[in-house]
Amino acid sequence: MSKNHIRFIFGVLIFAMIFCTPEKEKAQLKYESTWTSLSKHQTPQWYKDAKFGIYTHWGIYSVPAKGPNGSWYEHFMYISGSEQNKYHIENYGPPEKFGYKDFIPMFKAEKFNADEWADLFQKSGAQFAGPVAIHHDGFAMWDTKYSEWNAAKMGPHKDVVGELERAIKKRGMKFLTSFHHIEHWWFVPTWDQRYDTNNPAYKEFYGPIHDSFRDSPTDEYLTSWKDKVIEVIDNYDPDIIWFDTGLGSVREDYRKQMIAYFYNKALERNKEVVLNYKGNDISPGIGVVDLELAQMRKMTYYNWITDTSVDDQGAWGYVKEANYKSVNNLVDNLIDRVSKNGYLLLNVGPKADGSIPEEVKEQLLGIGNWLKINGEAIYSTIPWTIAEEGPTKLKSDASFNNEEKFEYTSQDIRFTTKDNILYAICLDWPGEKIIIKSLSTFVHEDFVGIYKEEIKSVSMLGDGKELEWVMDKEGMIIKLPLEKPCNYAFVFKIVLSR
Repeated sequence: MSKNHIRFIFGVLIFAMIFCTPEKEKAQLKYESTWTSLSKHQTPQWYKDAKFGIYTHWGIYSVPAKGPNGSWYEHFMYISGSEQNKYHIENYGPPEKFGYKDFIPMFKAEKFNADEWADLFQKSGAQFAGPVAIHHDGFAMWDTKYSEWNAAKMGPHKDVVGELERAIKKRGMKFLTSFHHIEHWWFVPTWDQRYDTNNPAYKEFYGPIHDSFRDSPTDEYLTSWKDKVIEVIDNYDPDIIWFDTGLGSVREDYRKQMIAYFYNKALERNKEVVLNYKGNDISPGIGVVDLELAQMRKMTYYNWITDTSVDDQGAWGYVKEANYKSVNNLVDNLIDRVSKNGYLLLNVGPKADGSIPEEVKEQLLGIGNWLKINGEAIYSTIPWTIAEEGPTKLKSDASFNNEEKFEYTSQDIRFTTKDNILYAICLDWPGEKIIIKSLSTFVHEDFVGIYKEEIKSVSMLGDGKELEWVMDKEGMIIKLPLEKPCNYAFVFKIVLSR
């Protein structure tokens, strides 16, 4: 064999080693438990395209169903003088005699149907959905080997996480699980001898007995925290893991180990996953940051998500005194988030029997009807060069800025884009015409660089007919169709020649 033949064969072997690595070997490319290694993880394109998801706060707290928060009932029922404490005494007796654990037999979930929930979520237009796997109260909604206090063995006697995983994935949606259980450490007064929270017989449910809420979690507790997350990853294969406030109180090595496990397991399964977190709980870029009950004031150059609830008072679990948001409000706020490089995770609080309130069904179907007509301006879009124009502005980027109450007007416009299309979304019906001031022939410091010569056509989604328009120094003036194509925000589709 000649030297040239040998060189050729050797070259083929090297090529095969580099470019033809078997899938099993690719899966062995591991993330290490360091922020540097974990920062190599990228947000998947499917998540950037999805924009909208739903999750459910449903647990023991759905039995008393007392606000204002709902899901924090256990915490407040043991605080003398609180609304929940007064309600508890009036309806169930003093917490010294009727503890939170005593609600479990009343949490029967007799009307729970995972397929019905998943059908509703799909009709809403959500692209991902899933349950709170475990809330601050420590009651797991899956069949866990780490605690007898779970929905499969008590209360509903159903593996809620497992049933929802199958139903949601069957409909082509991505599956989400959220975790809130690090705050279980201090959520109830295990140090107060008046209550069952201090009884060693119930420490697996109420958490380890310690001296005060200022004590740091023990290694044993942190190990249990991590083991439960990993068990859900192993057994239910979530596409998204969402962490509530408190992740930053987990010792850093536990956080890094858990995230590395999640990302490495995704590599083994040949899938792309997302981790959501709050505040400064992990190093930037490793996951997607979440703002609770909030949205960004301006467009960002990183992606983010906000979780908000269908209830106007910010209740997470179902509460009897719920004041539900209008569909118009929910649609407008989805649009505002997407225009600023954000996504929406909308919370639903089912009743203790497993049924979803009729008002919530109407909300979700209303969003879905809007998205059927206008979804192309939301899904798979990216922010444009500017996010908005109009008079209605948020005052801050802080969490809970949804407490700023206002209604958008016909002058409030949000922008998204896709390929050679600009979508201008008017958040109320403008009447006979609309003036988009950002699109003008007048060159100034806020000029966005679209010339009238490059505009091929203008139409409204849901109507489809070309609309009359002119552009001058005041802006783009569009004559509207005679009838509204939908009930809420109205999308102008501007097709460009480039």
